[in-house]
Amino acid sequence: MPRRSNSGQEVNSESKKKTNKIAISPRARENQIISAAYDLAEKRILNGTASSQEIIHFLRMGSEKEKLERIKLEEENKLLREKTKSLAASTNIEQILKDGLKALGNYRLTESEDDTYED
Repeated sequence: MPRRSNSGQEVNSESKKKTNKIAISPRARENQIISAAYDLAEKRILNGTASSQEIIHFLRMGSEKEKLERIKLEEENKLLREKTKSLAASTNIEQILKDGLKALGNYRLTESEDDTYED
C-alpha cells in the first residue's frame, strides 16, 4: 500500500529513491533537475493540470519541424568536427614540410665528403 504524505497525497517510494541520489558534478545535478522537471510535467499532463505553456512546449518538441531541426544541428556539429580535424591535420603536414625543408637547407656537402664518394 502506498504511503501518504502529510497533505494526504500518495508518495511513491520509487520516486523518493530517485530524489535521494546525490549528484557528483554540476552537469549531473543539472541532468537530475531536468529529469525531475520532465517527470513533473508528465505527471501534470496526465492529471490534466498542466498549463497551456507546458502542453505547447511538448507539442512543439514532438513536431516534425523540431525533429528535423535537431537532425540538422547534429549534422552541422559533425561537419564542424570534421573541418576542425582536417584543419589540424593540414597544419601538422605544413609544419612537417617546413621542418623538412629547413633540414634540407641546413645540409651541405663539404669538400672532404665529396672526395670520399669519388672513385
